[in-house]
Amino acid sequence: MELAHSLLLNEDALAQITEAKRPVFIFEWLRFLDKVLVAANKVDVKEKQKKLVEQLTGLISSAPGPPTRKLLAKNLATLYSIGDTFTVFQTLDKCNEIIKSKDDTPAYLPTKLAAVACVGAFYEKMGRMLGSSFPDTINNLLKALKSAESQGRGEILLSLQKVLSGLGGAAASCHRDIYKNARSLLTDRSMAVRCAVAKCLLELQNEAVFMWTTELENMATLCFKALEGSNYGVRVAVAKLLGTVMATALMPKQAAVMRQNVKRATLEEVLELMATGFLRGGSGFLKSGGEMLKGGGSVSREVRVGVTQAYVVFVTTLGGQWLERNFATFLSHVLDLVSHPRATQTHVEAVYSRRCVSFMLRATLGGLLGEKAQIAAGKEICQAISKQMRAVEAVVNDISGENKAGAADVSASQHVMVCALKELGSLVQSLSATASPLIQEPSVGLLETVTSVLLHPSMAARLAAAWCLRCVAVALPYQLTPLLDRCAERINNLKSSPEAVSGYSFAMAALLGGVHQCPLGIPHSKGKLVVSIAEDLLRTAAQNSRLSLQRTQAGWLLLGALMTLGPSLVRYHLPKMLLLWRNVFPRSQKELEAEKARGDSFTWQVTLEGRAGALCAMRSFVAHCPELLTEDVIRRLMTPIECAMTMMSHVPAIIKVHGAHLKASAAMVRLRLYDILALLPPKTYEGSFNALLRELVAEFTLTDNSANTTTSLLRSLCHYDDSVLMGSWLQETDHKSIEDQLQPNSASGSGALEHDPSSIYLRVPIGEAIPGPLPLGVSVIDASVALFGVVFPHVSFKHRLQMLDHFAECIKQAKGVRQQAVQLNIFTAVLSALKGLAENKSTLGPEEVRKSALALVMGALDNPNPILRCAAGEALGRMAQVVGEATFIARMAQTSFDKLKSARDVVSRTGHSLALGCLHRYVGGIGSGQHLKTSVSILLALAQDGSSHEVQTWALHSLALIVDSSGPMYRGYVEPTLSLVLTLLLTVPPSHTEVHQCLGRCLGALITTVGPELQGNGATVSTIRSSCLVGCAIMQDHSDSLVQAAAISCLQQLHMFAPRHVNLSSLVPCLCVHLCSSHLLLRRAAVACLRQLAQREAAEVCEYAMSLAKRAGDSKDSTPINLNITETGLEGVLFGMLDRETDRKLCSDIHDTLGHMLSSLAVEKLSHWLKLCKDVLAATTDVGGAVTFEVEKDEEDSEKKDEMDDDTMFTGLGEDDKSKPSVAPRWVTRVFAADCLCRIILLCENADKTHFDLAAARSAQTKNPKGDLLVLHLSDLIRMAFMAATDHSNQLRMAGLQALEDIIKKFASVPEPEFPGHVILEQYQANVGAALRPAFSPDTPSDITAKACQVCSTWIGSGVVSDLNDLRRVHNLLVSSLDKVQAGKGSSSQLYSESATTMEKLAVLKAWAEVYVVAMKIKKEAESKPAKLNRNADDDEDEEDLGANVLPPDSLITLVQPELPSLSRLWLAMLRDYALLTLPAEFSSQLPPDGGAFYTPETIDTARLHYRSSWAPVLHAVALWLSSTGFGAASSTTKTFEESVKDRMHLMLGVSIEFLCFPRPEEPIEHVMSCLHALCTLLESSCAKTHIADDQLLAVELLNVLHRLLLTRDPPAVQLQVTAVVQETIRAAQDHLQRQRTSKEGEKDSQPSLGEGGESGELVPGKSLVFAAMELLVFILVRHLPQLNTRVKESPSHAPLRPRRLPEESARLVANTVSILAELPSLCSPAGSMTILPTVLFLITGVLRETAVKTSDSSVPMPVSAALQGIKTIITSPLARVESTQKQWTGLVRSSLASVLEYSQPDMDEVSMLTAITLFLLSASNELVGVTVLQRGCMDRFRNALNSSDPWVQARCYQLLLSVFQHSSRALSTPYIHALAPLMVEKLKAVERSRPGTAAELQAVQEGIRVLENLVGMGEEKNRVQLLALLVPTLISYLLDENAISSAPQVSKGLHDFALQNLMRIGPLYPAAFKTVIGAAPELKTRLESAIRASQASSKAKAAARQAQPTVQTAPTIKLKTSFF
Repeated sequence: MELAHSLLLNEDALAQITEAKRPVFIFEWLRFLDKVLVAANKVDVKEKQKKLVEQLTGLISSAPGPPTRKLLAKNLATLYSIGDTFTVFQTLDKCNEIIKSKDDTPAYLPTKLAAVACVGAFYEKMGRMLGSSFPDTINNLLKALKSAESQGRGEILLSLQKVLSGLGGAAASCHRDIYKNARSLLTDRSMAVRCAVAKCLLELQNEAVFMWTTELENMATLCFKALEGSNYGVRVAVAKLLGTVMATALMPKQAAVMRQNVKRATLEEVLELMATGFLRGGSGFLKSGGEMLKGGGSVSREVRVGVTQAYVVFVTTLGGQWLERNFATFLSHVLDLVSHPRATQTHVEAVYSRRCVSFMLRATLGGLLGEKAQIAAGKEICQAISKQMRAVEAVVNDISGENKAGAADVSASQHVMVCALKELGSLVQSLSATASPLIQEPSVGLLETVTSVLLHPSMAARLAAAWCLRCVAVALPYQLTPLLDRCAERINNLKSSPEAVSGYSFAMAALLGGVHQCPLGIPHSKGKLVVSIAEDLLRTAAQNSRLSLQRTQAGWLLLGALMTLGPSLVRYHLPKMLLLWRNVFPRSQKELEAEKARGDSFTWQVTLEGRAGALCAMRSFVAHCPELLTEDVIRRLMTPIECAMTMMSHVPAIIKVHGAHLKASAAMVRLRLYDILALLPPKTYEGSFNALLRELVAEFTLTDNSANTTTSLLRSLCHYDDSVLMGSWLQETDHKSIEDQLQPNSASGSGALEHDPSSIYLRVPIGEAIPGPLPLGVSVIDASVALFGVVFPHVSFKHRLQMLDHFAECIKQAKGVRQQAVQLNIFTAVLSALKGLAENKSTLGPEEVRKSALALVMGALDNPNPILRCAAGEALGRMAQVVGEATFIARMAQTSFDKLKSARDVVSRTGHSLALGCLHRYVGGIGSGQHLKTSVSILLALAQDGSSHEVQTWALHSLALIVDSSGPMYRGYVEPTLSLVLTLLLTVPPSHTEVHQCLGRCLGALITTVGPELQGNGATVSTIRSSCLVGCAIMQDHSDSLVQAAAISCLQQLHMFAPRHVNLSSLVPCLCVHLCSSHLLLRRAAVACLRQLAQREAAEVCEYAMSLAKRAGDSKDSTPINLNITETGLEGVLFGMLDRETDRKLCSDIHDTLGHMLSSLAVEKLSHWLKLCKDVLAATTDVGGAVTFEVEKDEEDSEKKDEMDDDTMFTGLGEDDKSKPSVAPRWVTRVFAADCLCRIILLCENADKTHFDLAAARSAQTKNPKGDLLVLHLSDLIRMAFMAATDHSNQLRMAGLQALEDIIKKFASVPEPEFPGHVILEQYQANVGAALRPAFSPDTPSDITAKACQVCSTWIGSGVVSDLNDLRRVHNLLVSSLDKVQAGKGSSSQLYSESATTMEKLAVLKAWAEVYVVAMKIKKEAESKPAKLNRNADDDEDEEDLGANVLPPDSLITLVQPELPSLSRLWLAMLRDYALLTLPAEFSSQLPPDGGAFYTPETIDTARLHYRSSWAPVLHAVALWLSSTGFGAASSTTKTFEESVKDRMHLMLGVSIEFLCFPRPEEPIEHVMSCLHALCTLLESSCAKTHIADDQLLAVELLNVLHRLLLTRDPPAVQLQVTAVVQETIRAAQDHLQRQRTSKEGEKDSQPSLGEGGESGELVPGKSLVFAAMELLVFILVRHLPQLNTRVKESPSHAPLRPRRLPEESARLVANTVSILAELPSLCSPAGSMTILPTVLFLITGVLRETAVKTSDSSVPMPVSAALQGIKTIITSPLARVESTQKQWTGLVRSSLASVLEYSQPDMDEVSMLTAITLFLLSASNELVGVTVLQRGCMDRFRNALNSSDPWVQARCYQLLLSVFQHSSRALSTPYIHALAPLMVEKLKAVERSRPGTAAELQAVQEGIRVLENLVGMGEEKNRVQLLALLVPTLISYLLDENAISSAPQVSKGLHDFALQNLMRIGPLYPAAFKTVIGAAPELKTRLESAIRASQASSKAKAAARQAQPTVQTAPTIKLKTSFF
């Protein structure tokens, strides 16, 4: 392939490869040429032009395939447009010669087609440059057109289209000829030709004025004829042509009008023309005039659907503004269509026409108009409805009967009503909360108008009105309860009107069905209301025969709707319901017989309807309340159901007696029965299987049914992938809702509410806008088929055989059309049964059952109906799956092999090839491996059968299935398959799109099979890869959008496996173009691919998209690409798509794609993304519906003008932009933008902290002006959050408040550099207040108010605002909410369910709790540092001088204080509720029957969730309140203080321990922290301490729970907080012990055994507090210092870890743990403490060993100081004085010291180790005196330290030695003095030779001298002279002579001064001895005197500097953080 990449065709290489590979080689060369010509140097091209032209023209006559000829033509044209044009006419003539040639053989055809393609390309590229040659060319093409076959006709028409587009107006002389010739081909039998004509004429109408003036009517008639018998592609193309021509006729293009004086058509004329197509179809006006007038013959459905699409194209082309201005006319026109008698000849036709009109309205109104314009349109629709309704009322109230024509009008009006109400409902639902102006405006009176239709005489209209009300309630949930109340009231008042009973019950049912879409629900009492109305209706049904039918139906409908409210509500009414159900049916056989004997046809009708209703309500119950279906309830339900089954067998007899009009009611009963049985477990009705199966089989084999009704389930039971064979991919188009009408099964697509009123309250199926149950006849068969599938797996084999044989018999008996229908139904049932078997994992049965089934299936594989063949293949596969035996599978496969080898007819070849595919699909690669080779070879052969494209399609489809299911086993066949796929792609004509689609599937499956191998570089892999890429390229160029979609998904697969080899620079622009495609599947594929690309390479994708936009802007000459990429880039286009697209999958993919782009790009391109979000959020719709963006002042307005194209509708005429304003972003998109905003903030937080630091950001920006930091955009962030939070749309308000909360949390502590002491958020107080205020208005939904409370507390607690008066604004909002909470239950008129009230009240209490917690924190901090007024808790900066506006320290608390009495009461009540709600289910009997303080028993399940999210802050607040008020001493009322303390402690500890025992993983960590804080706070108060200490088990349990928490939760903050709680618990126990000891002071003897461990010293796990604490503390220590665990050290894998510096948090944690450990012995009796001391000391010395690391700054790590402190605590404890344990104690102390000595290695921190040793020596002197081993060890350590090179170590060593020397016990100190003093003296003497160079060294010397001085002082008088003789000379040796002193360094001078001062001080202390020493050495004396003289002189000179401190102080004085001594 690489050889093909050259400018000229490499002919040598071409000659060397095999014949088969040449087309691929040539195609690859042309592809390369196509890329290279545009980029190449013109000079190079011109040099080689001649040779290139030769090579290319040579290829024309080499019979190139379709893709090759397209590329060839394109390259030739490009070559001429770049190089010289000398020879272009020669080439053109050559092509024309070929076209004229008379050679009609198939072999010559490709050459002709290539010539035609070249001609088209020349004119398209060069147009008028080709001068006057065009008439000949056009005539030549037209001549050829007459004689060409279909492929030629298609190609010539496409060329003509290109010629026209290239020449523009210049070809005017030929326009008529082209028109005449092309026109007749619009009804060509080949669909591809019809499409080509439509495209050609579409191009022609751009310039040919006559087409939309004089020929307009003919054009319309032609188009209608073209639509007859059309397929989807033709309908789309013709609709586009018709719609565009009509739009042009109405608003001609400026240029054309200027040239000729054109008479413009009026809107009425144009619409009238379109209407003829809709109502009369393609038949002409004259041909059948007579019949027309008689009204015979119906419109062909294809025409109606096509014209419907044309209407949409017509309006879309004219644009949104036109629609706004002319909406009234358009609306009345389309509503007239559906009221026309020709549109509604039969009921099904009427439904079809309604669906078409609904589609027109939805596609235009929903897509083209912005929200404001939609509201205006809604008003128009309302007026239309009320006008119709007035007319209907006039007829209904006209009693005299004069208005005979009126009755027809009323029946026609029902269809108008249905369309108008359906559209109104959809409109309101899509607008959601933004529709409130439409509902609230009194002049419109929308609700009155819609409710008036509830009294319409026609049921369809009443149902539509009910549905519309449901839409209103879902969009605006605050309307739900008032609407229910209004309907209930009207039903009660208008009981005597049948329409009112029916209409209002429909409305109530619809509203109840909508409740599940309203999260806030409805008040519980409404359920009772509905039940009472329904009961009343059922009770009074028999009283008045005129009303009994309506009342019965209405009663049951309401009860069915009630069930959708779910178990929590139905539970209360279940007993009553069971009773009602039992009473509807006869109790016994006898009653049944009696019933048959009496009653007339009317009573039977009412009875059957009532029973159907009861079964329907049961079904609703089973479907919506599965939790209530206990064994007992099912048993009680079965009684009436069994009665119904028995009754079924009697019904035919009843119908015989009373007339056929009962058939419908009987069918309804059967439908309901099947429906409910399908939901119940089949075991429950096993006894009735026989009778039931008889009914079911009779139902779908049409035994008693003369109509040939077919089921609608077949498609859904066949595999989704087979859609290409069944054409069901039409379900995936934008036109699905109308294309359904053209599917072959009965009444397909004729769903309507009136077919099954119960669907008004059921869930709407996904993807549907409105429920559309099929007509009863079809629904019953569907239900029977579904139930058959459920029951079949549970039936005995004998019966299975009987049924299968019966099926074969039925098919044999039926003939013709009926046979097809019966067969379809039977197959659907069999498929359903096989599917049931597979799901139940059961088998089909013994041999005879299999035989029978196989015979049935095999018979259908040869059926001429493709859908049946599909079903048979699917059934075969499922059978193989269910039987699962290799022999059986082999037999099936062999049958198909034999058949395929012999058969020649298309039908059996297609059927059996699919059979092979399905076999592999269902038994997988392993199960069918042995047949793989045969299957593949047969299918590859069939795929090459060019004579039948149907065979090719089915064979390729099966091949794709086999490749998919075989996986790696297929690897051996990849190359042959791939080469076949390529060959076919290069040769099959593009008009056979199904073949190409299957080729695409094969290619995709092959890519998956090769998989990651595709990355390799081997020769075979490279070939495979390049073949795949070539295949994708061919498909990308195909004209059919499904094939293009397949190409994209193949490229997507390739990109997944071999990303380097997919060229994004060409793929991304192609995807961007497809985003504007009019085909849903292509848009889906493009977005799915973008989603995958954006995951890895978002930046590249965006760049390529932008470069495409630039290219499209630059290239003026080439055809402009229809693209809407502006400076907002691809992201902007995707945001725009979100406004237009309704497909769920597509929208979710767009969300994901934008999400990926955001994640990778938002931080780098911050302002771009923020602007994008801001533009979407700030888009305000003005009345015109166009967008007005808020223009930034510094940008030029002119740039803004281009922004409008951002999301212009994609189908437009490309005229001036005035006719196509873009639609302002809709609320859904704005919500997404607000979510994006929150994500951007989060991304910035994770990226870099500079984003949240204004000072740093400003300095960063000066360094790098392009850098973008979030904090600089704060005002935009606030503005966006504010816009969102104050919008109409509730979802957007939620998103806005969330964004606001995020902003406050992230920016609260960012200081304002220009005003020290202030934060940047302060300036936005007003915005925050204004954003929050509307959320507290009385009519705001609870969820928004709850969210706003959260934001309020975040704002108040963030400490941004320092002035109380400013805080009051927000604070008042919370105060007002608190009043609402105090008002108690059920005070206000309720709109939402009780749980919504619960949510709101709890949110308020939670917000107050959070504020109180922060207030107390500030207060505490202010108290702890009274000197300095701190602004708030969150600010870490030291604010020196804040001036006067500083908060008084307890400011915030003053706001909370007044509310505290009521708050504390409410908080405690809430915690009580919460405690009860967390009880396990088995204690549910203990719950209070009438609910708690804030919840009602009915809403208990939802209430739990709200409590769960808000209890934690409340717990913390209550703990703070209790501990600050001494357990609410003042507030306890009835009980004694002790009791109330006990109650509250139990509550608080209970809630905490219950939560901490098992916090759910999804619980936020804040809850865990709040809970721990609360415990800590609680235990600080003395009452709580006594409580927990009195009951030791409680404390043990608490510690055990905390231990568990540590095991599951990692964050250090949690662990620290846990240690704090443990500390408090231990303190409580210590206090308790202390109290016991003091109380027992008198009784001497019992003293020692107090404390844990008693006399024996045994600690019992589970009961011992000390043991529990030890467990927990050891866990923490080992977690952070694993080396402490001896097992770790001994394990062979353990590499000895060096002691290391712990991170800050771990260090603090270990320190806390150690200090608690040291406290534990004090809780034990002496014996007990001996039990734990070894462990404690081991751990503490271990911590010392692991953490005593040298630090650079000589600071002591926290764990070390804690360990030292702990050692001191233990050694100084009173235990040392207990006689009984004296021996153990001594041993312990000695061994601990030994350990410390052993640990103190030279590389450790010697100071800490020395400190520890000194602690032992000082505190435990008695135990250590005279132990020589230890003494020697200690001395060694001191000696080492003295000899240390580190002056800091020396200094500390001197200090520690001093304390040892001074010890009171001379026995201890003397040996040390003797051993170490001489060394000291030596060290100090040596200083004279090396004077100190640093302050630290100076300090060491000073410390040493101090020790010597002290020794002198300690010595006895007689030794003093000797001691001074050591000290004084040393000091004098430090003095400098007067010459040296001036030049000496500072430190040296310091030493001189220090020595002098000391000498001056010592002299007077020991005058005699001093004199003796000085006298003995005269040189000392002279040095001293001279130094004194110098000093006096300098002191006189520096008299002024007397205040200055002596230099000594400049040396650092060492202070330990903690003093241990």
